[in-house]
Amino acid sequence: MVGTEIEGSNNAYDTSPIQTNSNGSLEQKLNEIRKLFNKSNDDPLRIVSIGAGAWGSVFTSMIQESYGHLRDKIQIRIWRRPGKNVDTTTAQHLFDVINAREDVLRRLIRRCAYLKYVEARLGDRILYADEILKDGFCLNMIDTPICPLKVVTNLQEAVWDADIVINGLPSTETRQVFDEISKYWKERVSAPVIISLSKGIEAELEPEPRIITPTQMISKSTGISMENILYLGGPNIASEIYNKEYANARICGAEKWRKPLAIFLRQPHFIVWDNGDLVTHEVMGGLKNVYAIGAGMVASLTNESATSKSVYFAHCTSEMIFITHLLAKNPEKLAGPLLADTYVTLLKGRNAWYGQKLANGELTLDMGDSIKGKGMIQGISAVKAFYELLSQSHLSIVHPEEKKPIAPVELCPILKTLHKILISREVPTEAILQALRDETMNDPRDRIEMAQTHAFYMPSLLGQ
Repeated sequence: MVGTEIEGSNNAYDTSPIQTNSNGSLEQKLNEIRKLFNKSNDDPLRIVSIGAGAWGSVFTSMIQESYGHLRDKIQIRIWRRPGKNVDTTTAQHLFDVINAREDVLRRLIRRCAYLKYVEARLGDRILYADEILKDGFCLNMIDTPICPLKVVTNLQEAVWDADIVINGLPSTETRQVFDEISKYWKERVSAPVIISLSKGIEAELEPEPRIITPTQMISKSTGISMENILYLGGPNIASEIYNKEYANARICGAEKWRKPLAIFLRQPHFIVWDNGDLVTHEVMGGLKNVYAIGAGMVASLTNESATSKSVYFAHCTSEMIFITHLLAKNPEKLAGPLLADTYVTLLKGRNAWYGQKLANGELTLDMGDSIKGKGMIQGISAVKAFYELLSQSHLSIVHPEEKKPIAPVELCPILKTLHKILISREVPTEAILQALRDETMNDPRDRIEMAQTHAFYMPSLLGQ
């Protein structure tokens, strides 16, 4: 096979290791993970990230900065599709970003990589996303340079011998890419460990209506046991995490892997805890994107009214709690990192940004769900998936007051309104405010109390 790893100069990936006293030295932490994979002295731990969006690139960069200097013991790479060109406007902006950062400018000059950005600025050269990623620039996060990464554009080369695979793909692309990856793993002796960062879901209506999460997609596509697939999520804005803003996250899944990986991934500014409730965390990861779009609309339409945003927060979190109680008998409470993740996504995530731009007219629905400079707006497909699933009449529940059977979505007025705005396009964005101001809407606490009776739990919705 012809190699497609994009190489830099000999010192291209020299990054100073992050100093840490979190559960031992970096080398000790790496050695512990290597033991779990039964790595011999001359066999590096191979980590590859699939997908180079903002969070996937930052997550990989943090591992590179922590452990990249231990070259004999670890290999860290990232895969992205080749051929994505950088448009002229972005190339011009990237040039300004480079010249505003002396450290970045010096790094590019030292690596003899600066001239191509000058040529691109002048329109004399086309840059490609995989090319600039090698130099430490993510196309979806141009304003925040990251560390240089080893980039692979051949998927088979990237994954065939990987020990740890990080899924940084949108949920809408996860199934397709891992279907392809499965072809390269047919002759593997040992299964890799997969950490999914993807926050989104899909719905299957046949033969039985059910939610499909990214970890389930991966398991179904590859045949890898769920014991080897984990989900990592938390209140994380990618650019802020890379700039060392203090943050935390949870890695969820089987105890064998989640506990040592939490220690391995932990950094002084990025604290990782472990948790066994993968279902709730992953479903909440998809749900928060749904309601973040509405939060952005409310913020824009009310001129950032704190009162209106808090009313919306109360109602949307009650719907989220209700939905998770349909999917899990005893879901993790919406508190701690789960609540914080919801809060920061509604406050500043790309889905909230999309809702704001939609409400103020800067974006239209006809522009699609992949937005230049932001990537995939996963909340749109999640709105469609959750609505389609919860509107199935044969999943009926008894209305607590009217005592008649209804589809579960009837107890989720915000979700219904978001579907009318984004999917069926029956109403304008202002309808989100009308839904909040509906005088017949119940106290959010009532919905939460109904959910907590366990009367609505439907294990079949997760194929259980």
